[in-house]
Amino acid sequence: MKVQCRSSISHSIFLVLSCCFIMLVFNNASCKYGFKDVAPIPPEVKTFRVNYLTNKAQYVNPQLSPQLTEKLKQKIINTTRLRQTNSDDAHYDISGSVTQYYTSTTGVSGTNATTNRLNVSFHLVFRNTLDEKKNFEADVTTYIDFPATQSLSQAEASNSTKIVSNIVDEIFNKIFSNW
Repeated sequence: MKVQCRSSISHSIFLVLSCCFIMLVFNNASCKYGFKDVAPIPPEVKTFRVNYLTNKAQYVNPQLSPQLTEKLKQKIINTTRLRQTNSDDAHYDISGSVTQYYTSTTGVSGTNATTNRLNVSFHLVFRNTLDEKKNFEADVTTYIDFPATQSLSQAEASNSTKIVSNIVDEIFNKIFSNW
């Protein structure tokens, strides 16, 4: 009986010590990482201007340009310290246009389309009036898949917020991200 009791006590002590060791290891271990969405904006940059973002696509969604323009302004105001201006001497001058807006079939079952895709491309023109070496032009593209049973106008109505948000995020990342 005594041997069995000592074995049980030593087993309990071993478990307690093991638990303490594991807690000590995990308590002192740390893993630090982070994503930096916005690169540091130079201190001399104080203002931005978003010109009206036009729609030059073959098919024109009349609501897209005003929504893109306003949503991009709001994203910059809410995410950076920059102040909006309408002046020609804005430190960051942003313009561009929707260049493609079309649907394509992405899923087929038998002889019927099951999924369509709305493709949207935007041509961005960025001017840094304080450092012309940082001027650039870039194309960003996004898409939304929708059931082939929906018409284009139904897909636009149910996905317009997502389409605008995706394009604005892409534009913002091209301008302000440090990746």
